Amino acid sequence: MIIDRVQRKLGEIVDIYKEVSELRPGNFLKEDLYANTKNPIMVKDTKLTLEHFEVLRAFGISRVLIESKAQNPTEQPPANQITEVKLTPEVEKMVKQSSPPKSRSLESLYDDTVDAYQKEFASYRSGKKMDVAAVRTIVLPIIQSFLENKDYVRRLNEFSTIQNYRAHHSISVGILSALISEQMGYPKGQVLQVGIAGVLADSGMAKIDQKIVDKVAFLTSEELNQVKKHVIHSYQMVQDSSLVRQEMKVAILQHHERFDGSGYPRGLKGQEITEISQIISVADVYHAMASERPYRQKENSFKVIELMREEEFGKFDVKIIQVLHDLINKLSIGTKVKLTTDEIAEVIYLHRDFPLRPIVKVMGSGAQLDLSANRKITIEKIF
Repeated sequence: MIIDRVQRKLGEIVDIYKEVSELRPGNFLKEDLYANTKNPIMVKDTKLTLEHFEVLRAFGISRVLIESKAQNPTEQPPANQITEVKLTPEVEKMVKQSSPPKSRSLESLYDDTVDAYQKEFASYRSGKKMDVAAVRTIVLPIIQSFLENKDYVRRLNEFSTIQNYRAHHSISVGILSALISEQMGYPKGQVLQVGIAGVLADSGMAKIDQKIVDKVAFLTSEELNQVKKHVIHSYQMVQDSSLVRQEMKVAILQHHERFDGSGYPRGLKGQEITEISQIISVADVYHAMASERPYRQKENSFKVIELMREEEFGKFDVKIIQVLHDLINKLSIGTKVKLTTDEIAEVIYLHRDFPLRPIVKVMGSGAQLDLSANRKITIEKIF
C-alpha cells in the first residue's frame, strides 16, 4: 500500500535538517545549538515545543537538525548517521497525499470566536434575551482548543486588542477560568461550565450606559456605582437558563467579591465566596491588568501576577493565583526568558520565597542577575 511504503521509506531516515517553519511539537533536536553564545541555547535531544520555536526565531535560527520520527524507547538510533537527508520527489508527493489537512490555527479560531461573541453582546444591548445555547456553540470550541494546547495560554494576551476589548476580555476570562479549574482537578463537564460562566460573567455590561463603559477618564462615584451593577445584570440574564448550573450563576454574581470584604455587590469575605467565583475573579483581574486599555499600556504576565500577589494581597485566594502562575509563568532551572531590558537569559536559581524573581544568567555576556534584589528588572516572557 502507498502509505505503508511511505512509512517504510521514512523509517529509514534517522535525522534531517528542517526549516524552523516546518518543525512540529514533539520533534527531537539532534545537536547542541549555539547563537553567538558561550553555552548552547538548546541542548541535544531536547523535545521541541511551541516555546522552543519562538526561541529559535528570536535568535534568527532558520534551520536545525532534528530526529525525523519518535524513537521506540527500546531502540537506539544508528551511530554516525547524522546527515542531511532529502526525500525524493516521489516520496514527497506520497507524503503530501497521505498527510491530513492542516487544522485551523488557534489564533484564527480565537479571532472568529471574539467576532461572533461581539455580535451576541451587541444584541444584548439592543434588548435581545440571552441565548445561552448560542453562546455555548460559539465559545466551547476555543475553550476545548486551549485545554488541548495549554502552552498557548502564554500568548493569550497577545491575541487581545484594544478594539472590541469587552469581547476579548469575556472570551479570555472564559479560557483562563476553564484552564485554572482543570488544573485544580475539576471534572471535564464542570471545567466547561466554569469556562462558560467566565465568558458570561461580564455580559451585564451590555445593560450599562455605553458612554460610561467607554469613558477614558476616571469615573465619578455615581458612574462607578452604575458599573458595579453589571454583576446583578449578568446574574439576571442567566437566572432562568437551565443550561447554566446554579453554582455557576452564583459565581457570576460573586466574581467581583474579594477575600478581604472590599468587593461587590455584597461585600462578602473569605469562605462566603465560592471557589468557582474566586477562579473567575482571578482570571478576570489578571486579563484586565495584562491588557492594553485606552488609559494604560498592557503589562507582562510576570508583573501582573506579582502585583496580584503583593499589592493586592488579601483580596484573592493565593492558591488560585499560584495555579495561574504555574499555567503561565512556571519557571525551572534552564528556562530561557526575555527580560524587560530586552536581554535573553537563562534561569539558574529559583528563590523559594520569590518564585517570579530568580537568579538568571544573561546569554552572551554571562552576567548573573538576582531579580529578587534588582526590582527594576523583571521577566517579560518565557521562551
